[in-house]
Amino acid sequence: MELLIGVKIGCLFALLALTLVCGLIPICFKWFQIESATGHRRRVLSLLGCISAGVFLGAGLMHMTAEALERIESEIQKFMMRNRTESEGYSSGDANSAYTDYPYGELVISLGFFFIFFLESLAVQGCRGADGGSKVQEEEMGGARVLGLHSHGPLPSPSQSPFRALVLLLSLSFHSVFEGLAVGLQTTVAATVQLCLAVLAHKGLVVFGVGLRLVQRGTGPRWAVFSILAFALTSPLGLALGLAVAGGDAEGGRGLAQAVLEGVAAGTFLYVTFLEILPRELAGPERPLLKWGCVAAGFAFMAFIALWA
Repeated sequence: MELLIGVKIGCLFALLALTLVCGLIPICFKWFQIESATGHRRRVLSLLGCISAGVFLGAGLMHMTAEALERIESEIQKFMMRNRTESEGYSSGDANSAYTDYPYGELVISLGFFFIFFLESLAVQGCRGADGGSKVQEEEMGGARVLGLHSHGPLPSPSQSPFRALVLLLSLSFHSVFEGLAVGLQTTVAATVQLCLAVLAHKGLVVFGVGLRLVQRGTGPRWAVFSILAFALTSPLGLALGLAVAGGDAEGGRGLAQAVLEGVAAGTFLYVTFLEILPRELAGPERPLLKWGCVAAGFAFMAFIALWA
């Protein structure tokens, strides 16, 4: 037992250290700032952004969504089984089958997607001034001309980008807490090390992508460092919670509540991935096949990591 606790504490510090290092690399080195980049360096940064977009896509579909669906389905089945034993004879088998077969996981993820969609629409509607819309549009089009972007439609407005950056960090933070919780709840040293290595492998790339995205969006260094520091603490926090409740079981709907939260986080993450990250990285007309290859490479790596995660 002491060895297992020691391994989990080592995993806690490993998660914290790796997240900080990978997240701070793009922030601390000016080489990653795309605004001041020209020529070959700008092309490399653009392709690096496409790889990070593929990593985010893989993290959203192969990790967050897959884990949320599996967890929600498991908790719904447990909930149905408890209700069935409590009220035997009061409900028909057909009704129970219909309730069990309903895609609850997909519904929860979709609710997370539409919840953030509604909040952003509300924020944009409230912030739109009498002549602010045309001015922002002019600034966007001017920026697009400077960057040499072709017209896939307007880029996300400056008022949307900080909100989406916040949503990205919050959704990833939710997921990271549950990842750390899963590591903390393991009962053997081998299972703990295996799961921790899988988490480290994909989280390092994800947090590097977050740092790169904060830098390329023009976030101030202090806020960027604070964001990475806050994000770095989420997995160790989850692991510490797992250590605190190890040996117990999720009772009274706690497991179902955690599954629902993870599903909502997956939905919000998919919203930001498809409406913010991918459109920005694929906006330029140059080298479309190479960009596709970079996005596919990032996704393929996350799909490969999913074999052990």
